[in-house]
Amino acid sequence: MKRKKVIIMGAAGRDFHNFNCVFRDNDEYEVVAFTATQIPWIAGRKYPASLAGKLYPDGIPIYDEEEIESLIRKFDVDEVVFAYSDVSHVYVMNRASLVIANGANFRLLGTKETWLKAKVPVVSVCAVRTGSGKSQTSRFIATRLMEKGYKVAVVRHPMPYGDLETQAVQRFASLDDLEKHKCTVEEREEYEAHIEKGALVYAGVDYHQILKACEKEADIIVWDGGNNDLPFFKPTIHIVVVDPLRAGHERLYHPGEANLRLADVAVINKVDSATAEQIGRVRNSILEINKKATIIEARSKIVSLEAHEEIAGKKVIVVEDGPTVTHGEMPYGAGAIYAERNGAVLVDPRPYAVGSIRETFEKYKHIGKVLPAMGYSQRQVEELRQTIEASDAQIVVVGTPIDLGRLLEVSKPMVRVRYEFDQASGRGLDEIVLEAVEKAGR
Repeated sequence: MKRKKVIIMGAAGRDFHNFNCVFRDNDEYEVVAFTATQIPWIAGRKYPASLAGKLYPDGIPIYDEEEIESLIRKFDVDEVVFAYSDVSHVYVMNRASLVIANGANFRLLGTKETWLKAKVPVVSVCAVRTGSGKSQTSRFIATRLMEKGYKVAVVRHPMPYGDLETQAVQRFASLDDLEKHKCTVEEREEYEAHIEKGALVYAGVDYHQILKACEKEADIIVWDGGNNDLPFFKPTIHIVVVDPLRAGHERLYHPGEANLRLADVAVINKVDSATAEQIGRVRNSILEINKKATIIEARSKIVSLEAHEEIAGKKVIVVEDGPTVTHGEMPYGAGAIYAERNGAVLVDPRPYAVGSIRETFEKYKHIGKVLPAMGYSQRQVEELRQTIEASDAQIVVVGTPIDLGRLLEVSKPMVRVRYEFDQASGRGLDEIVLEAVEKAGR
């Protein structure tokens, strides 16, 4: 039987998981290539033979997505599988149109084929857009479960930007493990805060193996989603964070809308900064497409993580969470809000940006007077440092979740701030979660 030739379009995450679930060791298909976008410098690698299975002794090449048309023709491809997140429905259908026009079928995989079933309860925390507030929500839930005596493993959506073979299963029990695994800034943004609160964190490439490892040492898994992607594990309870500051996006972005349709609990976040009209719009949207979801409201409470540095009247350069202000399309984050509330003067980083940092501003023109914490390589971390040092700011306000001072040394003092979950209305989220996991354990 002739094997169907397949290309998987991805961004070093969902694409590998979909391959592992559906195509690995499946002799009906031949995956001839992955393509890569969103994340810099991940094309040009191979999905290694050790992870690809017996049908791919040479591994599978990863190309830039810009080559998709020529790849379809070169390999006489039958089917293209779209497998990345936080893109508009129009964007997805533009890609579908391109693929179809080149003769191949276009496919999206659903939860039936890609959800792994765990032997322990799974609390999944996802969102309708990057930057909605899922990380603070997952930290809140993991902390409450640990306070109740449960052994919790936080499993993070994949971020394998280095050597895929060595990153197949990653376990983080201390901050030193971040150094051991040579984590990028973007990985640290997601892992560090959980570790600081005492949680065990897993991430990597092969989530079949990650699940087995978690089941051996955890009572409960908290799935901490990436972008607005769906969880890889079948949830016991599925919590989805909705952002009223981007009202309407919950029905305009893939796969955020699918997430919301699946939600057991919908958290309307940022009610302290959104208008009543924005909150009403997203509430009505939730009620229209998912009547079964329990709706609660929450504030994104900004807290300072260290002794207060007087910033009133001072010139500050604000470093924000990278994905939130790039493809998440938010012009600013916690750092800018904190700085403005405390009377600081924001320095525009654009005139001082160098190298890939300057290129980031050119690509994402919606970004406000803030500096994305880009750090996919040591070179980019150095360019971030140079940009900060070149500015005429007196103080650095760090809105990214990581301790930036651990990675780069600058002459300016730093003030770290972070969003924390603060419920505003509805039944307690921790009560809802505890009820669900206790019921599943009976």
